[in-house]
Amino acid sequence: MKKATLGSTEFVNIAGYHDIPAKIDTGADSSSIWASHIHVDQNNILTFQLFDKKSPFYTGETIERKEFKAVVVRSASGEEQIRYRTNLQLTIGGRKINAMFTLANRGNNNFPVLIGRRTLSGKFLIDVSKNHSRIRPKNSKTKLIQKLIEKNPREFHELYYKKYAKDVNKIKIKKGASL
Repeated sequence: MKKATLGSTEFVNIAGYHDIPAKIDTGADSSSIWASHIHVDQNNILTFQLFDKKSPFYTGETIERKEFKAVVVRSASGEEQIRYRTNLQLTIGGRKINAMFTLANRGNNNFPVLIGRRTLSGKFLIDVSKNHSRIRPKNSKTKLIQKLIEKNPREFHELYYKKYAKDVNKIKIKKGASL
């Protein structure tokens, strides 16, 4: 079977939800999806909703799983979290597969879905020069510094990069204000 080539971002269908923007991340071991209201009920059934009210993809539909695991996941920054992991049907690159996803609050991430190498391995080729989902960063600090560097790269470097590069937490942003 010929392997489909994916870009660094794709639109995917997951568990009946369509055209969800996803980041393809070969550096991530597992796949992750934005979930809310995660709970194990008295019958030992995992219940959750995909996305949450802040997401345009949220429907409020509750998904139930009898088969699930709990895993420890380490983020790129080294933070460890306990997450539930379960199977969801995924359509990506024209191919329908069952994939394992950890359930996480991805509300602060640019992409509600991250597809990791376990899901990709042996099934797809990745061409990072392709970008099928044109999502801009959510982080207001990132948006602001992008505007500043576009306006005057040298001034940005002298006034902001030298001052904030090592500790972006010092950046305080008020609505309508610049750094």
